[in-house]
Amino acid sequence: MTDKSKISTEPYKGVRDFYPEDMAIQNYIFGVWRKISESLGFVEYTASILEPAELYRAKSGEELVNEQMFTFTDRGDREVALRPEMTPSLARMIAAQRKSLKFPLKWYSIPNLFRYEKPQRGRKREHWQLNCDIMGITDLSAEVEIISLAYEIMKAFGAKDEDFEIKINDRVLLREKFESQDLIKLLDRKDKMPTEEFAQKWQEISGKEFEDNIEPNETIKELLKKLADRGVKNVTFSPTITRGFDYYTGVVFEVFDTNPENRRSLFGGGRYDNLLEIFGAEPVPTVGFGMGDVTIRDFLETHGLPLKV
Repeated sequence: MTDKSKISTEPYKGVRDFYPEDMAIQNYIFGVWRKISESLGFVEYTASILEPAELYRAKSGEELVNEQMFTFTDRGDREVALRPEMTPSLARMIAAQRKSLKFPLKWYSIPNLFRYEKPQRGRKREHWQLNCDIMGITDLSAEVEIISLAYEIMKAFGAKDEDFEIKINDRVLLREKFESQDLIKLLDRKDKMPTEEFAQKWQEISGKEFEDNIEPNETIKELLKKLADRGVKNVTFSPTITRGFDYYTGVVFEVFDTNPENRRSLFGGGRYDNLLEIFGAEPVPTVGFGMGDVTIRDFLETHGLPLKV
């Protein structure tokens, strides 16, 4: 074989090989995820990485569907996607057995996910993600429990309260404040855009200047109090937290690294009560989050925390 005909030993762009030392770190992360989730009553489920592409077109965000999905047409002329997120698969599974399941449910999974993104620190084209969801509870006790779970997992990795911050908001508050969905989507990008560019786009859409005077509603105030009562005190109200997916209906949250070397969002989640409607099934109120392995490993390395037992 000539040099040009040799197959490269490099993995596909944006994915990783796991040699034994890397696998040990991965297993440590998965082990902490499983231990804390199961200790708090969550049970494991899973599903195939292959799903009909229409599952994501129905409710996921435009960026994910139009720019990030890996899709192909199979031999039966069906459009298939490599799973970019787990929530629609969970909704499909719940809808399939909606009448036989006994709620409330506390489920978790550690799926591998695929998104066609530009590989960079904290982002790969394939990653693994802890997904935890509580289904069948309408009141704030579900938000309190799911955010407390996220907090306990961070503490189990050795993080101190000052190492990370939990920012919360409420989609109900945003819909009351801003009638335009385009404004809410723009608000989600506020901290990632130059100030002048954000101000200009806001003016173009709303016809007026952005006023940074959003106050927390009673839901957020009550949630902050209930979390503090459980010892989760590194939580703040942030009006720019919206989460990118279209299916969120209530409280949303994101966990941020506070270290200046890695000041970024680590993971997040929120309430989505209407996702089953795409299957024509009776709604099930749900609160959940997804925590990726890439950002968690970056967090552990940045803070000098253990990478294995």
